Amino acid sequence: MPKFNPMKHIEKYIEENKDRFVEELFGLLRIPSVSSLAVNKPDMYRAAEYWKQLLLNAGADKAEIFETEGNPVTYGEKIIDPAKPTILIYGHMDVMPVDPLNLWTSPPFEPEIRDGKIWARGAEDNKGQSMMHAKAFELMVSTNTLPCNVKFMIEGEEEVGSQNLGKWCEQNKEMLKADIILVSDTSMIAPDMPSITTGLRGLAYWQVEVTGPNKDLHSGLFGGAVANPINVLTKLIAQMTDEQGRITIPGFYDDVVEISAEERALLAQAPFDLEKYKQSLDIAEVSGEVGYTTTERTGIRPSFDVCGIWGGYTGEGAKTVMPSKAFAKISTRLVPNQDHQKIEILFKEHFESIAPKSVKVEVTYLHGGYGYGCPIDLPAYQAAEKAYVDVYGKRPVPVRSGGSIPIISTFEQVLGIKTILMGFGLESDAIHSPNENFALEQFFNGIRTIPLFYKYFAEMV
Repeated sequence: MPKFNPMKHIEKYIEENKDRFVEELFGLLRIPSVSSLAVNKPDMYRAAEYWKQLLLNAGADKAEIFETEGNPVTYGEKIIDPAKPTILIYGHMDVMPVDPLNLWTSPPFEPEIRDGKIWARGAEDNKGQSMMHAKAFELMVSTNTLPCNVKFMIEGEEEVGSQNLGKWCEQNKEMLKADIILVSDTSMIAPDMPSITTGLRGLAYWQVEVTGPNKDLHSGLFGGAVANPINVLTKLIAQMTDEQGRITIPGFYDDVVEISAEERALLAQAPFDLEKYKQSLDIAEVSGEVGYTTTERTGIRPSFDVCGIWGGYTGEGAKTVMPSKAFAKISTRLVPNQDHQKIEILFKEHFESIAPKSVKVEVTYLHGGYGYGCPIDLPAYQAAEKAYVDVYGKRPVPVRSGGSIPIISTFEQVLGIKTILMGFGLESDAIHSPNENFALEQFFNGIRTIPLFYKYFAEMV
């Protein structure tokens, strides 16, 4: 194997193939693989097949599509020497819904480049970031610089909680054996400030249904005499947090580990401009649990949010109706020591217990997952750190993400493998929102950095 020279191998290969890399990403982005919508089920198989061909074309020894009880999983591998270390790449082919469609500047599944960015649903989360790994792998295979074995696992249910991947991993433990799992589904602090995510929050997510009368009623004839489910629902939701920004569910904080002053000081070293943060969101003030900074509120503390609420008449003009039902989608972000299954029960019991007898309340648990923590003394972390330094010229800052990737903790529980989170997204990428985008420079920097991680990890293990 020739000596690995980043300038010779990486830059030359990217320059020769960058247009093709982008066009292949565009092909994936054109597939509307929205996992939460049944109408897009065939698109999940289109995406799985696209990934199969992508991996085979990149140099995988084999690639195949596996069925699950939900959406498919595409698996591929290249084993250069069973005695060498093995890296397992995880990514997801599914994307979030695009609503509200009218807020998109360009159609969400017709990718285009504007202002040095790719604009499309999935541009960053996670098709763009996963594609970096496919192209980095292709680069190493094509230049004969692949230093270890590689396995790919691309699933189709991450955006709906990876409901079937844990079982699939359990059934395929032997095939998935590896030394480390490498994931790019997180962000960096800034384009010139790399970071490695060392913690993820967990998640618990419910749908709540509040039922009042057995049919919609005239608000003049019945208003004031019969409970309005929307009124009741909003009052119940308002009781879930107090004036200090703390969640009021009994027992909710029992397993929350308070972060030491020393660790809070380390986290505070990450650059953060509160005024720019507020300006970027067009808000006058931040909000959250009293006694914690904005970055602490999103990294080391749990949170409670209503993700959607509906009921009654919402069409044009007025309709004086008092609805029979009201609904809400509710989520909590959890810190690593919290058990989402325990929180599932605590919320349901509390929410139902405080509801008045004038309505019926049904709480349905949709999905959840555990948080995750990555020690910075792992060889994989140190390899990632060196790779970022080579590309960005700066040592990456360890950060705790407010987001959740529930399957990451499942990997550790089921496969017994730690995960390193090398994200290249930016806050401005608008993932899960209209006008999602991914900077081309970040896309190509990911392709530059990933081969260096392979090199350093193979040397350390």
